[in-house]
Amino acid sequence: MITYCTNIHPGESWDEVLLNLRTHVLEVKKTVSPDKSFPIGLRLSNLASTEIDEKASACFSEWCQQQDCYVATINGFPYGSFHSPIVKEKVYLPDWRDRKRVEYTKRLAGLLDAWMPAGVTGSISTVPVGFKDYIGNPPIPPLSKGGEGGFDIIRKNLMTVLKHLDSLKQRSGKEIILSLEPEPGCVLETTEDVVNFLGQMNFPGQLKENIGVCFDCCHHAVEFEEPSKALSRIDESGIRLGKVQVSSALRLVKPHRETLDKFAEPCYLHQTVVRKQDGSLIRYNDLSDALRDYQENAEEEWRIHFHVPVFFDKSDSYGTTRDFTEEVISILYNPSVSPLDKGGIKGGLDKNILLEVETYTWDVLPSELQMNSVTQSIIREIQWVQEQIKEKN
Repeated sequence: MITYCTNIHPGESWDEVLLNLRTHVLEVKKTVSPDKSFPIGLRLSNLASTEIDEKASACFSEWCQQQDCYVATINGFPYGSFHSPIVKEKVYLPDWRDRKRVEYTKRLAGLLDAWMPAGVTGSISTVPVGFKDYIGNPPIPPLSKGGEGGFDIIRKNLMTVLKHLDSLKQRSGKEIILSLEPEPGCVLETTEDVVNFLGQMNFPGQLKENIGVCFDCCHHAVEFEEPSKALSRIDESGIRLGKVQVSSALRLVKPHRETLDKFAEPCYLHQTVVRKQDGSLIRYNDLSDALRDYQENAEEEWRIHFHVPVFFDKSDSYGTTRDFTEEVISILYNPSVSPLDKGGIKGGLDKNILLEVETYTWDVLPSELQMNSVTQSIIREIQWVQEQIKEKN
């Protein structure tokens, strides 16, 4: 299944979301999925989720059926406005210490359960616990035995949502995976962080089935992870893969300062990881922070959390991590020739995993990357993914 995340379209209210679906999603479906039902990767803000009553939900279900679409996943990461002039680290709030995050996610789960057809495993992607500077640095402190420390509250809040997902499943038979999305600068940055965190949380067996990971290719590439090792680690740990976000990051070796300056925009947080020649990694919460140390890192490799169109490979002055995404698709769609043959994949990864193109940075991309309209760019990205899958099969 291939879709794209509608967080690329500005709009916080339910009316704005509907307008975006009618304006963009239908045009995308007409081109990339004219004869098959199209899965929608829906982004709903907290505001939109509170505006949808039972009647509005039923009307939307009917609209989806009429347009041969269905909702397969909801992006429940950004709670508030995602296209304001300055988003930065506010995107992580409220984090999983806050009941507001719990109630928001439960509302999204109820909506997804109502909209998702039977036989589809849905997912809600969410904040990777929270921003590290807000919560504290790893290693994750042990859960306290008597009181409620920060991670006791986080576990309690996650448990509340997992129990809600389980009750929905018992009632409707539909399965939804709460998918933590590792991201640089957060409590969960890497694959290993997720494995350690879920091991420490030690959720009961039945509820453990309701939590997993949203594997964002851009994020893991920025961390200099290797696709085969990362996906093998997820699989061997018994962690469910809710969805894969198909995305590319910036990659620059010995970058020119003026090239970096083009991407140092004020809206989103662009975490930067610099790999030194000895293999060590230096992490910065934002590109603007990394630029202060430009002179001492000018000869190194930089990877920047700045989503660029997945069909784009490189220019004369910068490249992308597209090869990371290509390898992920190869692993998922052609395991007979993938490195996982040697790594011992246990079969938890398959062709039914939802691939969701996510290039939400359209409005802040340099002009040379805005090659078409936003809708045409989305179409071109999905077609690139389709071509990659065709080559792997």
